[in-house]
Amino acid sequence: MSEDNGPPEVLPTSDFTVVDAPVDVVMDVIADFAGYPEWAESITAAEVLSVGADDRPDRVRFELDAGAITDEYVLQYSWSADGRSVEWRLESSTLMRSQTGSYRLAPVGDGTQVDYRLELELMVPVIGRLRSRAERRIIGAALSELKRRVEAR
Repeated sequence: MSEDNGPPEVLPTSDFTVVDAPVDVVMDVIADFAGYPEWAESITAAEVLSVGADDRPDRVRFELDAGAITDEYVLQYSWSADGRSVEWRLESSTLMRSQTGSYRLAPVGDGTQVDYRLELELMVPVIGRLRSRAERRIIGAALSELKRRVEAR
């Protein structure tokens, strides 16, 4: 016999990298959603749907193609006043029930430490370890692709 204690707890996954560029350059690449299909391997399209009072995108639609997994989703963004962090949450998706995440940037010597946090839940239940592995893969790829893009500028 087993007890149903509700849905499993969804815990965030995080990682970081150091990019050889100043904070503002890194944030400019993060905010350039139109460029994502050029450097973010799984993103095939990105469209800014609206811009906030700070002139930064606050709603963005993405198309994702990661082989067997495809999705179209909209994220809502919130940018810090100091230009060192951005947070997002899922507005709609064909595959995900929820997604929250953030980039936090901090100067380190001549570069920038990029801390990336991601928490997602798919419509179809996934065993915690598999979800955690997938999140780590997503974060690892996102950080390495971001680093490559920024440092190639």
